[in-house]
Amino acid sequence: MFLPIDLDLLLQAYANGIFPMSDARDDPDTFWIEPEFRAVMPLDGFRLSKSLAKTIRQDRFVVTSDTAFAQVIDTCAAPQAHRQDTWINPDIQEAFCRLHSVGQAHSVECWSEGRLVGGLYGLALGRAFFGESMFSRATNASKVALAWLVARLNIGGFELLDCQFMTDHLESLGAIEMTQGAYLKLLEAALTKSVQSASGVASSGALAPGSVGNWGALDGALGSGIPVSDDFSSTGVSSPGKFILQALTQTS
Repeated sequence: MFLPIDLDLLLQAYANGIFPMSDARDDPDTFWIEPEFRAVMPLDGFRLSKSLAKTIRQDRFVVTSDTAFAQVIDTCAAPQAHRQDTWINPDIQEAFCRLHSVGQAHSVECWSEGRLVGGLYGLALGRAFFGESMFSRATNASKVALAWLVARLNIGGFELLDCQFMTDHLESLGAIEMTQGAYLKLLEAALTKSVQSASGVASSGALAPGSVGNWGALDGALGSGIPVSDDFSSTGVSSPGKFILQALTQTS
């Protein structure tokens, strides 16, 4: 039997460096994890290979945000070629869908010919973003999604991108590993000692002005949404991909 996770408890856990996981997709038990070491993606240190930069520059994927959150998390939770099971049980999935409905969980999607081929999702809290999971069904799709995420966080004034555990994939893109103690110092700075509840009311006083990252700032910079063919004269670049590369290289 799956029991709904209390969202305010979930947000407080993330604010204290703890996150939920399950042992398997069909496991009804959810565990609270506080690892000894954490993986973090420095927002000024995303590593762009020549091939990845070319893929982004040529806009090989249509990249959107928050247009298919349920589909992204459902795909992340499904068996994939490199793993047959997952840590996202229905309890965790349902909680993040509720967080998305109140504007605190977000997704980035990569599309090819109208088909969802890559994406990621996570939680925004203060100036921190907690990346939860990603998937790829086309070459470089998850890397493009992560590149767009880093650019979005940079433009939105975020300070921390938590990746939970280090993988070869993340390390190749510039992620670094640190102790939990060092991570908690970065987390505290990004949250400014106050956590917003799922109801939108700060749970320990009002969030300080400017202490919340602006997830939608990238959309405003690109115009209305994230189209793929409009001339973004206000940004001085001719395509979304070129704008993303500009955002990444200016901060790297």
